[in-house]
Amino acid sequence: MIKLDIRPADGDRFEIAVEFDSVVIGRSASADVSIADRFLSRRHARLYRQDDEWFIEDLGSRNGTLVNGSKISGPTAVSPGDVIGISASIIEVRCGDDRPIESVDSGARSIFRSAEKILGESKKALSRPDTADHEELRRAADQLRVLVDVHQALSESIVLEELFDRVLDRVFVHLRPQNGAIFLLEDGVLVRVASRPRGTTEEDFPESHSLAGEVIDKGMAAVVNDTITDERFLRAESLLAAGVRSLVAAPLLTTRGTVGMIVLSSNLVDRGFREQDMELLVVIASAMGLRMRNLALAEEAVERERFERDVALARRIQVNFLPAEMPHTPGVELYGGNIPSRGVSGDYYQVVERKDHGDVAVIIADVSGKGIAASLLTGYVDALCLAYLGEGHPPAEVFARVSPQMNVKTPPESFATAFLGLYTPDTGHLDFASAGHDPVAIIRTSGEVEWLMPTGMPLGLMPDATYTASEAELEPGDTMVFYTDGITEAANPDEEEFGRERLGGCCVEHRELPVDEMAEAIHKTVDEFVRGVPYHDDRTLVILRRVQA
Repeated sequence: MIKLDIRPADGDRFEIAVEFDSVVIGRSASADVSIADRFLSRRHARLYRQDDEWFIEDLGSRNGTLVNGSKISGPTAVSPGDVIGISASIIEVRCGDDRPIESVDSGARSIFRSAEKILGESKKALSRPDTADHEELRRAADQLRVLVDVHQALSESIVLEELFDRVLDRVFVHLRPQNGAIFLLEDGVLVRVASRPRGTTEEDFPESHSLAGEVIDKGMAAVVNDTITDERFLRAESLLAAGVRSLVAAPLLTTRGTVGMIVLSSNLVDRGFREQDMELLVVIASAMGLRMRNLALAEEAVERERFERDVALARRIQVNFLPAEMPHTPGVELYGGNIPSRGVSGDYYQVVERKDHGDVAVIIADVSGKGIAASLLTGYVDALCLAYLGEGHPPAEVFARVSPQMNVKTPPESFATAFLGLYTPDTGHLDFASAGHDPVAIIRTSGEVEWLMPTGMPLGLMPDATYTASEAELEPGDTMVFYTDGITEAANPDEEEFGRERLGGCCVEHRELPVDEMAEAIHKTVDEFVRGVPYHDDRTLVILRRVQA
């Protein structure tokens, strides 16, 4: 049996014995272990026993689950001494026979304690001085003074390398070690990123995987008064060979887990470390972890701003691909519009009056994917279609020439659905081809809806794709509605899609409105349907109506 020492974000600390092989932990009163934490998911995590081992798994919570400061991605083994972090609450795993979490060797030479627990005790002593004894208050006050000094040293605008140097500067002021180093985990490899005194070699302060296993993997702070007599370091030849006898270490805790550790050492003659030194180092390491996170956020903000500028530029370029205005063709009413879901669009449309042919060409396309990559491909589709259209090829032949070039020039996962129609205003005749595009709707004046179905596969999927020519007739007052699936696949909170039938019904209802007002009515109807659910795809709408004689 194990016990859980629970420090909730709200309320008093409590302890429970786990008497079953599986318990669910969460905010809900129906959870096996209910914790007062408003940011906790209702069913946040599950602790369960398999054979003789205990495991913790996240149940799809919003904030994730940490074990010893590291976010877990699947079932993770836990044992007495491990610390589980869920939202702002902390759970320490204890032995059923009440053995302490802290590890202290028989000669009291080494102490290993949870860094999160040390920080929690300091916070409690300062926030609830009436419940803390004199020694707890003194330690917490000392730590607070150090914390203020460290924050002042790190208050200026600095880069990460300067941060490491300044932290070690303050460490040497407050703890007076012989050597010091900061290690980070980079792609699973322990890398020393700073050291003191300057010029300290790897031989003077080697990377200790034995120590990292305790500090980084388990989130434990450590003070070791003699590495020779501590069984954990019997095989730590790198430390022993370097003459490291006394050391103190703390994990670098961030919101993304444990990212490294700070280690100080001496040879016992100059300095021996105490438990109070370990607690101070934990406080310094926590300030460093917070500043590292702030620097990362600042860098992310700069990158985000740069990306947003690139997106804005891409959108301006893409807008130039789209018609600046609809052609003023006698006998035709036209509307066209595009609403991107991510700044730039993977949709494309074009309406071109071909006076030498006596018709109007309408192209609408939907490129696979979203964002900048998809917008680049729309430019490629635009150039190819207009080039072959300019050579006088009919719609099916245009697609038959465009598709193999896309297949060769673009990645395998890239393709586009498209519809190309040539409409003759004098007769109402339409020649078209559809490369796997959503069926175009013809809204008859009678209220009937006719769908123009695909005549071939999407562009770029196959090098030898063929397309069938098709045709339709528009009577005076009939309206064609071209669209992309961002409209029909828009979903409401019940995950129900708007769908083609609703679109057809909406078009019939508003078929007598001018085309721009009809488009506005369609978008309004879709907005009311989704009830605030964000659109996950671009929305393009083109409307062509044969004007009544």
